[in-house]
Amino acid sequence: QVQLVESGGGSVQTGGSLRLSCAASTHPSTYGIYCMAWFRQAPGKEREGVARIARDGRVAYADSVKGRFTITRDNAKATMNLQMGSLKPEDTATYYCAAGPVCLSGIRLADYDSWGQGTQVTVSS
Repeated sequence: QVQLVESGGGSVQTGGSLRLSCAASTHPSTYGIYCMAWFRQAPGKEREGVARIARDGRVAYADSVKGRFTITRDNAKATMNLQMGSLKPEDTATYYCAAGPVCLSGIRLADYDSWGQGTQVTVSS
């Protein structure tokens, strides 16, 4: 497992943008082996996958964020970002960074064994 720390959450109005970052406490040479992902959890709802990125840069997105969110990673710095645009009130949630041994099909909770503490994103109408 690896320790993960998120940053960059905050409050914005509908249509605004935010950039989330995740820093992994592992040597960059080790970080590159991980599948990285963003999940989110709104009050009273289950945690859901938002986006994930493989070590080679292949990405996958939830349908609800396609075209609005962009996930990137920097293996040399052991970091990952989520650029969020055209934000909607339904994007309001706590966002979590996650790491797993391999990227499989989809963005499934069970594929990840390291989690950050989460960062709050609030979108007001």
